[in-house]
Amino acid sequence: MTEKTARKSPQEHIPEDVREHMRAARNEMRQSVEGLLPPKFVEHRRAARKEMLLAFRSLLDHAIERLDERAKKA
Repeated sequence: MTEKTARKSPQEHIPEDVREHMRAARNEMRQSVEGLLPPKFVEHRRAARKEMLLAFRSLLDHAIERLDERAKKA
């Protein structure tokens, strides 16, 4: 039992029509949930998500700057 089986990617073992259906269902679910929430909540949630992404960007920028500084010293 030493045979190694390669893992298949979702593209290889899930038919395209099933993936399309899953994407459509996800979009419908997202729209129905957003329809239940007040518009201001959705607006603030999107703004908060953007702020989190900007925070991660600044963290990555700082790490890159530190790497560049170390490379210049070396």
